[in-house]
Amino acid sequence: MILSDHDIKKEIKAGEITLRPFKKEYVQPASVDLHLDKHFLVFDTSKHFVIDPKAPVKNLMKPVEIKENEAFILHPNEFALGLIYEETGVSGKLVGRLEGKSSLGRLGLIIHTTAGYLDPGNSLKMTLELYNAGRLPIKLYYKMPIGQMAFEYLSSPCEKPYGSAGLNSKYYGDTKPVASKMHLNFGKAAKTKKKTSQ
Repeated sequence: MILSDHDIKKEIKAGEITLRPFKKEYVQPASVDLHLDKHFLVFDTSKHFVIDPKAPVKNLMKPVEIKENEAFILHPNEFALGLIYEETGVSGKLVGRLEGKSSLGRLGLIIHTTAGYLDPGNSLKMTLELYNAGRLPIKLYYKMPIGQMAFEYLSSPCEKPYGSAGLNSKYYGDTKPVASKMHLNFGKAAKTKKKTSQ
C-alpha cells in the first residue's frame, strides 16, 4: 500500500520516515519531492576500457563536484552517478521507492537505471544512476527537483533491517555517490561454494 500525503506526514512526525532537510511543500499527493546534490561520479575512460564486475572498481570512476550556480552537463548516451540532496530513511516497517519526475523524463533524463529502492532500516543520501536517453545534452543544477520518493508499508516489520549483521549490506548510510561493489557478491558466492564443497 502506497502512503498518501496524510500518512507520509504522520510517519515523518512519528520518526518512521526521516527526511533531512524537510519542507512541507515537498509533499505531493503520494510522494515527496527530492533534489539534486552537487556530487557526481563519472567513468574514467582515459584509464579503463572495460568493466569487470568481478574486480574492485578502484579508480574506475572519478569524482566531479559542481558549484551552486554551475551545471553538470550530461551528454546523450552518457551515464553518471549522482546524489540526492536530502538524507532519506525508513524504519523497519517501510520501504521507499524512488521515481523520476515526469518533466525530466520528457527531456530524456533517466534518474535510476535499476536501483530506486530504499531498504527498510536504511537512511542515506540515495545514489542516482543518471542516463541521458535523449539526443541533446542536459544541464543539471544543484538543488533542482530531480525525483520523488513514494513509501509503502511492509506486511510486517522486517526481522533484520538493512545494515544488520550477515546481510552483506553494501551501501548503508552513504552520504556521497559510491561506485559499484558488485565484486563483493562474487567473493561471497565463492566462499559459499567453497564451504558447501568441503
